[in-house]
Amino acid sequence: MARFASFRDFYPYYLGEHADVRCRRLHFAGSWIVLVALAMLLATGQLRWLLLALVGGYGFAWVGHFVFEKNRPATFRHPFYSLMGDWAMFWDILRGRVSLR
Repeated sequence: MARFASFRDFYPYYLGEHADVRCRRLHFAGSWIVLVALAMLLATGQLRWLLLALVGGYGFAWVGHFVFEKNRPATFRHPFYSLMGDWAMFWDILRGRVSLR
């Protein structure tokens, strides 16, 4: 298992684990589900939205890895950096730095 001294060192590895555009698209969709579910949790106070956030976020991402990338999600090896990578990639997609094409 590779070790990384910082998130800056980890992020290129993370992007390499998301080379398939279909995987990136699923991550992006899952991240939107997380944001909507968390907003609904705050608006309603109903904990079922937290379950949707977890299932939507991880479910979409893991399908992308197991079906399209054919690799294990970085979450299993680097959980904190992977979570940071999810949101860094989401932001980079919104800014056009990472492509969904």
